[in-house]
Amino acid sequence: MSEGERLQKAISLTIAAGYQIDKDAFDFLNTVSQTEDPIKLMEEAIQKIGTLTEKPLFIGRIFLEEVAKEAFPKVEEEKLPLPAKPSPPIFESRKVFHAYAKDVDADIKVIEDPTDKLCATGSIGEYLEYFQDRFRRIQKVLRQRMDTKDATTISEALKAPINSKVKFIGMITEKRESKQRIFLKLEDLESSLTVLVPQNADPEVMKKTQALLLDQVICVSAVKGRNDLAIAEDFILPDVPQKTPRKASIPVYAALISDLHVGSKTFLREEFNRFVLWLNGKFGDEALRTMASHVKYLVIAGDLVDGIGVYPGQAKELAITDIHKQYQMVAKFIEQIPDYIEVIIIPGNHDASRKALPQPALPKNYAEPIYEARQVHSLGNPCTVSLHQVELLLYHGRSLDDIISTVPNMNFHTPEKAMRLLLQSRHLAPIYGGKTLIAPEKQDFMFIERVPDIFHAGHVHVLRHDTYRGILMVNSGAWQTITSYQKKMGLAPTPGIIPVVNLQKLEVTSIDFTGLYV
Repeated sequence: MSEGERLQKAISLTIAAGYQIDKDAFDFLNTVSQTEDPIKLMEEAIQKIGTLTEKPLFIGRIFLEEVAKEAFPKVEEEKLPLPAKPSPPIFESRKVFHAYAKDVDADIKVIEDPTDKLCATGSIGEYLEYFQDRFRRIQKVLRQRMDTKDATTISEALKAPINSKVKFIGMITEKRESKQRIFLKLEDLESSLTVLVPQNADPEVMKKTQALLLDQVICVSAVKGRNDLAIAEDFILPDVPQKTPRKASIPVYAALISDLHVGSKTFLREEFNRFVLWLNGKFGDEALRTMASHVKYLVIAGDLVDGIGVYPGQAKELAITDIHKQYQMVAKFIEQIPDYIEVIIIPGNHDASRKALPQPALPKNYAEPIYEARQVHSLGNPCTVSLHQVELLLYHGRSLDDIISTVPNMNFHTPEKAMRLLLQSRHLAPIYGGKTLIAPEKQDFMFIERVPDIFHAGHVHVLRHDTYRGILMVNSGAWQTITSYQKKMGLAPTPGIIPVVNLQKLEVTSIDFTGLYV
């Protein structure tokens, strides 16, 4: 067995035993392996940890040095490497890892962050203001379309003669089906009417109708019926325009992840540790190491921890039952990420932030260890950022549950279809009152005002990506195997696989850390 293979096996042995090894300890192990057997050293270290009352999750350099002195008594003190001494990576080639991204200045701009703008108290007046703001902003987008410029108000449509063509904009407040006919009630700021989609409607119109959501703002092309009835001929969504996406001028990459769920018994600690080692250029073949060298940004779209009391029976599935200690463990991983990589985090529904959307950035009284571990860009959910001129809409994705459970032909295995519908609706949480809690802010932060180049979400634990009208949609999967709750929901996660986006080409490469070096 070669020196590189022995070192690699020593690391795999450590991870399999349930422990992590920090950067300094790895450097020490790497150097010692040039003269001694690293497998023997880690076996001795694991055995010694087994005798300790309090077992550490991270093996440190000082502890490993003490074990080395006992395991290799003939090793002279001067042979032990100094902390500042650079060490070669794991691979047999022994090539020094040079990170392209280390020599690139960060280019990150926060375009929209709700954190400091939230002020809802839950009064009835605020709910009214919220829905009025939603309607006005989406109506404005609709009126920018060529095919809706002639749309009138509902009150004007009601005045139209019977059998005349009408076109109007409204919010769907009711949807019901009766004898294969579908009735919709729409409102604007002044009036309301009922829209009938008859049994003999065009199949394409019926398909559009089935996908319509409560509280969606749409334009209706119809024929005026008696009283307050209109017979639908077509529905027009606000949608996003076809666009040529912005791209970075140089080959910098962004690793898009979410749903770590640290603290859960099903958290993939071994696989995530491989991911961190890969970012440091210490895991993977030459091609993967080259890719790692270009990673300038790490974006985490929520659910850093598993939280406490989030779903029924969760307590039985927690390895860490203290929310503060869960964030302490996240911090230990984050501090291992190279300092030249910009880390951007937003909260999810499992995090210690308010559950109602929009969510402010992670509060320091819970997530302080993360803020202390290294510099991070902690933003609210949702938010919009620019990375090397490429605009990313970041959203954890809680409302995907509502979309998938409501719209025909939607499922958890194809979340990109639900993400596409959100873009078409120009709203991240169109259904009000479902599983997604929405705070009645005076400004509707869930409205998609800017058309992004990349739409990044998570929540459903399934890695998928697709392109819609020039927008790259990425759902980033998870770092947690299936839970009992997910089994009941019929969810089959794809954990431990991450999408890496080349910002110069907007191309996605998926890396499976579950099958590397097992």
